[in-house]
Amino acid sequence: MDVRRITKADFDRIVEVIDHWWGGPIGTFAHPVFFYELGNHALVVEQGGELIGFLLGFPVDAPDGKRTGYVHLVGIHPDHRRRGVGRLLYDRFTQECRAAGCVRMKAITTPGNDGSIRFHVALGWNVLEVDDYAGPGRRRIVFTKPLVD
Repeated sequence: MDVRRITKADFDRIVEVIDHWWGGPIGTFAHPVFFYELGNHALVVEQGGELIGFLLGFPVDAPDGKRTGYVHLVGIHPDHRRRGVGRLLYDRFTQECRAAGCVRMKAITTPGNDGSIRFHVALGWNVLEVDDYAGPGRRRIVFTKPLVD
């Protein structure tokens, strides 16, 4: 498996396949800002020239002053799940966030996304359910992981 930076052709492909890969409408989460403005940190995984996974994320200076590597959206081709693609993407992105001065990582999901919760727990992330995180009545699961040397 080869991990590399996203290209415009990759972004276009992601937009075409994301609803299928996720099993429902999620395409609006692959907003063009994650290629054009924040794409310096977005990653894709290929195997044999085929796109099999992606991670849209970026380092950010959080309001509490802590530089944070934020994972916005990850997709893995259904035929390549549970084969280390997600772990590979997270490991590479975390390395890049460390190099960018990040002191922690962060991601969010919705309650009931058990696969995401299990994945983050397996990677050693902390899990916190937060009421009204995304607005009134919109609870979210917040994942964090400190980056210590």
